[in-house]
Amino acid sequence: MATRTTKAAAASSRATPAEDTPTQVLRQFRQVFNAVKRHFQQVEKKAGLGGAQVWALSTVRSQPGIGVSELARAMDIHQSTASNLIKGLIEREMLAAVREGADRRAVQLRLLPAGARVLKKAPEPFGGVLPDALRRLDDKSLRRLNKDLERLLAELGTDERDKQALMAEL
Repeated sequence: MATRTTKAAAASSRATPAEDTPTQVLRQFRQVFNAVKRHFQQVEKKAGLGGAQVWALSTVRSQPGIGVSELARAMDIHQSTASNLIKGLIEREMLAAVREGADRRAVQLRLLPAGARVLKKAPEPFGGVLPDALRRLDDKSLRRLNKDLERLLAELGTDERDKQALMAEL
């Protein structure tokens, strides 16, 4: 019986590279998404806030006085998404929105002590493990990955609006 099981396992592992590659790539995507998911779960468990909120706090800490539009650009998200993020952080007294300077219409964001305490508890990288890993890749690898992902996205027929979805919300 053990011989049949061993032969069956050997036969299934002898799939041709063309047949096996899609499965391997799918598994790699699962690993990527699970790594992202685990990181955001750790952030939420340790900091008590979602990953996107922690990222917003860290961005405001590193750029005091940043406006909502600049925050949206820094996080590569839609301005309405950034507004919703900061609204909750202001309500929880982790951020302050102040109107200073010549243009009183523009809001500048400031980190409050409660927000600083959250950042002390949160695991890094604040912007997430995937953007951090991508930043560490060399230019040639990034260009190749970009080109290959563009082809995959074309095959999927993705929606342009998905470009600015937060990984923490997937």
